[in-house]
Amino acid sequence: MASFVRDILTTLSYEPNPQQLSGDGAVALSKLDERLAGFVHGGGNRARTAVSIRPGDCSVWDGNPRDVPRLTAENCRSLIDSIAREDGNRIPVLVRLNPPGSEQPYELLVGSRRRFAIEWLNNNGRPEIRLNAAIVELSDEEAFRLADIENREREDITELDRARSYQNAVDRFYAGVQSRMAEALSLSNSQLSRLLALAQMPDEVVAAFATREELRVRHSEVLMPILRRPEPRERVIAAAKQICGEQYRLAAEGKRLIPAATVLLRLKQAGHAGTRKAGQERAIMLGADKIGSVRRGRTGLSVELTVDDAADIDALLAGLKAVLLESCDASEDTRPPA
Repeated sequence: MASFVRDILTTLSYEPNPQQLSGDGAVALSKLDERLAGFVHGGGNRARTAVSIRPGDCSVWDGNPRDVPRLTAENCRSLIDSIAREDGNRIPVLVRLNPPGSEQPYELLVGSRRRFAIEWLNNNGRPEIRLNAAIVELSDEEAFRLADIENREREDITELDRARSYQNAVDRFYAGVQSRMAEALSLSNSQLSRLLALAQMPDEVVAAFATREELRVRHSEVLMPILRRPEPRERVIAAAKQICGEQYRLAAEGKRLIPAATVLLRLKQAGHAGTRKAGQERAIMLGADKIGSVRRGRTGLSVELTVDDAADIDALLAGLKAVLLESCDASEDTRPPA
């Protein structure tokens, strides 16, 4: 089995299968799925390494980029339904043996969603379904590459999750040598550098976006140059905390959350606040909508507002206050010393 999996590592490309991108993400087969399905149905000696286990028989390897706690019945619904119809998972998960004395006999390397789906079914009226698994002997680095192949073909792995797993892997598996990791994963050095930059995004900035899925590599390319300088970083993080509070309030009220483009604009404005010159302006936002602007003139700040009759006045005043304070701070930063 080890040679079969290593053959997958050397022959599978990292490009997504077009069928996977256009079809049902839980049902359409990825290239890795196709190979594993062939392993299970190939007969002969291969089948000797296939086992049927309970989901609780395996711990989850910590080198996989998938954020297992965020798996839910809702985001795995189509996979759950497919496994229920077929009385099991036709694509095996990959496990390896845990060291003697471990609480669980196996360690799950690939197949977190399938394991979750069967565990959910076991707890919801289908206790007879077992998790079909293939036992492999792989090093941590090989297991990481195999998990990365699978997860690049899935649409539910966020760029942030992938970036943070890469940040951990470059030291853990490649001795901190980025070029070695890029070569092993068939990435260019620039592609890997962009992902590693996203992994360095502060938690406060991540929380400002409506969902983790909305935070992308392109956003980090705008923000990281600002965040590398101490004073702009403080302003960006302060603005991120304020936006995060607004997102919670909007969510509690059942209103539309602030979109990623607006979040990025406000964070960028906060970072550049100390370098603004006369004539430049700052947007005044009410939730996701621009309702006015503050422009700095030679003698002070000029405010322009367009307010709907049904606007939330308290939220409007809070947003206006924040922009005025940031603009005043910017004026202090650019004022020549006495």
